[in-house]
Amino acid sequence: MLTSARPQPSPADAPAARRKAGVRELAAQTTRDNILRAATKVFAKQGFAGGRIEQISTAAKSCDRMIYYYFGSKQALFVAVLEDTYRRFNEAEQTLALDTSQPLQALGDVIRFVWRYYQKHPEFITLLNTENLHRGKFIAKSARVREYSSPVLAITDSVLRAGAQQRLFRADLSARDVYLMIASMAYFYLSNRFTLSSFLGENLEAPDALAHWESFVIDAVRRTVCIAPASPAA
Repeated sequence: MLTSARPQPSPADAPAARRKAGVRELAAQTTRDNILRAATKVFAKQGFAGGRIEQISTAAKSCDRMIYYYFGSKQALFVAVLEDTYRRFNEAEQTLALDTSQPLQALGDVIRFVWRYYQKHPEFITLLNTENLHRGKFIAKSARVREYSSPVLAITDSVLRAGAQQRLFRADLSARDVYLMIASMAYFYLSNRFTLSSFLGENLEAPDALAHWESFVIDAVRRTVCIAPASPAA
């Protein structure tokens, strides 16, 4: 009984097959990235409960089916958004060029980075506000979020250790505590700026108000970490 042999691909076909596979992978990654960006905007504006899958797919110029294909569920997509938000913050922070031989200046640079990043990326604050309303139940499902905290604390720790070695900073401080101080003073001001503006009767978003608070935070942190009184923030 004669059987027809299936034609075997020639070596010349291999590069073309690889190119097709590469194009498909690139298209898939582009689709996934578009969904993630769209979800970030929708969740930041509408919250988790208000952010609908159809809104996200429309904003991503995709379809609901692709969201479930790449992320599995709305909850998993929200976790991916939170992870990506932390990742982008972490990557931006690691571009800081700190001169730890000048610890006071380096500490000021860390504070300015956090404060200005929050201003430039308001979605960072609104997404974390949403997650805290849910008592952190979504981010607790992430196996990656702890990866992003280590470099942040390591940067702060390197500055504190350099200052302690020069006998400028107290040696009993933890990077965790100092970083929480910086983040909380920046985060609270910006996350509550609208209600505080009404309560205090002043515009906390005015450029001079923002500049004043930046200087105040730097001065407050320096007074906490320094052995001797620090000079006002430059």
